[in-house]
Amino acid sequence: MLELNSYFKAVSSELYADKNRWETTQIGRGIDTHVNENFPDIKFAEIAIFNVPEYEGSKNSASDNDCKVRTSFYSFHHDNLPRIADLGVFQLMPTRKESFSLIQKVCKELLHHGIIPVIIGGGHDVSYAVYKAYASLDKFITLTAVDSKFDIGLEDDNLASFSHLGKMISHKPSHLFHYANLAYQSYFVSGMATEMLQSMNFDVKRLGELKADFSEVEPIMRNTDFISFDISSIQHAYAGANVYSSPNGLNGEESCKIMRYAGVSDKITAVGLFEYNQDLDANNQTAYLLAEMIWYFIDGYKIRKNELNPNMKNCVKYTVAFDDGKNEITFYKSQTSGRWWMSVPFKKEGVQELQNYYVACSYRDYEIANQGEVPERWLKTSSKFL
Repeated sequence: MLELNSYFKAVSSELYADKNRWETTQIGRGIDTHVNENFPDIKFAEIAIFNVPEYEGSKNSASDNDCKVRTSFYSFHHDNLPRIADLGVFQLMPTRKESFSLIQKVCKELLHHGIIPVIIGGGHDVSYAVYKAYASLDKFITLTAVDSKFDIGLEDDNLASFSHLGKMISHKPSHLFHYANLAYQSYFVSGMATEMLQSMNFDVKRLGELKADFSEVEPIMRNTDFISFDISSIQHAYAGANVYSSPNGLNGEESCKIMRYAGVSDKITAVGLFEYNQDLDANNQTAYLLAEMIWYFIDGYKIRKNELNPNMKNCVKYTVAFDDGKNEITFYKSQTSGRWWMSVPFKKEGVQELQNYYVACSYRDYEIANQGEVPERWLKTSSKFL
């Protein structure tokens, strides 16, 4: 495995070296931390946490002080902690291009060995480096961004927090199988951008729509590989340490719910929390919330069911036939977890028989099919194979 220690700075030995300062059930006691010359043995890690203080494409900025999110996170209790390595603080290179290249390299190495990177950013455009890590492994991914905006930018814009999605969409060859936005706010985005994303069969969920039916987050997370969370999507009252924050948005509880759904998802292999501006966090409330969000991700991770696709032996199969007598959709419901999937048939080159792609769905999709309509999620997934 690639040696990663040269890419990271150790965290404060004064704050984190003495494990006895924490109780046996506190995270600080059980986590393997990069302190002094002790770099975590990541071969055995399931999750790797690190800071990326790269803000050149953002109006937020890095802090010279120790990360408050880490301090809060270490103080929390968890009785059944997975193997977590705290790699410390990513060392920026002389140029932005070099920094992004190394972030990509680190994430590629972690992903290749089945270790989930949890990044505390950094501008939201750091997501682009994570996306390129997947692309370098030739993985086609579903990216879900929790963001009040779309961050498409203009064609000629440089890579920045407001343009990184546009760079992912235009990246050739494309490795973006699907994109979903959660919690965008209508007055921050143009109708043209919304129509463009919908025409590409991407999912965009307005803040009000999301709040009206929060259970829809669950199947979206089960279809996601990389969740990129811009904290500007959270109300200023809950996460004010961000120059982009606004009065409306997700509340603290909803943000933690999304992260728990992400943790439970067997498909998610990378997590990023971006645009935290520590120098604006006067009362440490944003740090507390981000630490709680990471805690909820880990809490969900510990109860993963190994249900990336439906286990046919443990599922109830439902076939919904349509009135035309020709078309039907097959649904599967897990008898263990109660989760739902739809089967989307597609043709694979060189294979005569139709193959099936299983897309996570909700009971609502099953109800829609029973009413004689093809669920939008099925149509959008099917269009990817045309």
